[in-house]
Amino acid sequence: MRVLLSEWLRTKRTAIRWFIFGLPVFLAGCTVVYLTLSPGSTQDFAFEGFFTIWSGIMIPVSVGILGGAVIREEELAGNFNGFLSFGVSRAKIFLGKFMLVVICTFVCTLLAALILGCGMNLFVPCGADMKVFLLAAVFTSIGAVPLLVLHLWISLAWGWGASIGLSFGGLLMAVIFGTTSLGASVWKFIPWTWPVKLGLLPGTVYIQPADGNFRTLVNQAAETGITALSAVFIALVLLLSTGILWFAKWEGRRPGE
Repeated sequence: MRVLLSEWLRTKRTAIRWFIFGLPVFLAGCTVVYLTLSPGSTQDFAFEGFFTIWSGIMIPVSVGILGGAVIREEELAGNFNGFLSFGVSRAKIFLGKFMLVVICTFVCTLLAALILGCGMNLFVPCGADMKVFLLAAVFTSIGAVPLLVLHLWISLAWGWGASIGLSFGGLLMAVIFGTTSLGASVWKFIPWTWPVKLGLLPGTVYIQPADGNFRTLVNQAAETGITALSAVFIALVLLLSTGILWFAKWEGRRPGE
């Protein structure tokens, strides 16, 4: 907890806090304005549109920026010298960085869902089911956790630019394989698709029982959820354990790397 608090205090005079709290206000606010000006908007339309954009575009880019920015601050503070000589075990330092970006991601996503839901209930006739929107935010954030470990690792090894570059590649994979039929058989092996698949799962409540494929669609959603959560767990264990072992032996980047 002390390490985590220390990590949070280091973000005080950085753009990280503006990013965490500004992005959800901007995107959710714009969505509410759009829905207000679009007569006939429905909950399922708003849900699918917002969480497809958030999980398929915002999350891949955001984890790259956030993971890179957290490590970039350490690099600027003395090329990792104070970072590596800090009187705390390497495992605690790595876990502190990891927990910071995880909490930031959850707060950012939950805030976006909360603003969207409240805005819809206040200004959009169809309103919003807050439980569904908040659950989608939690699922989206869970799906992003392995990506956060990966981007911390990439940022340490090759820098902020590599993390951001990878995030844009991840964006393409999330959109192509996470939201279209092209990824039907391979999405489970692509981490950038997991936030999309998990984030859209709560939208199953909008399927009408009268739909002839209702049972099939619900079963498919359940199978998708189990597969995605299993993939997240396995990837998290592998990435986090190997990341900690690698960081324990890491001595910083040489100039020019």
